[in-house]
Amino acid sequence: MNDETTVNCPTCGKTVIWGEQSPFRPFCSKRCQLIDLGEWAAEEKRIPSSGDLSDSDGWSEEER
Repeated sequence: MNDETTVNCPTCGKTVIWGEQSPFRPFCSKRCQLIDLGEWAAEEKRIPSSGDLSDSDGWSEEER
């Protein structure tokens, strides 16, 4: 019986064994991990929001 969980790399689709021996999980490699990070940094990927607030609206580091 094989109890190893596998996932597909979100960047290239290659099968990856999910476990501590896979340091880049869920990615298959550092390359795929950096490609994904670059897509987030370039705002090609984003988490949808329902509000009309910008990143700085309603947030402050100062205590009131």
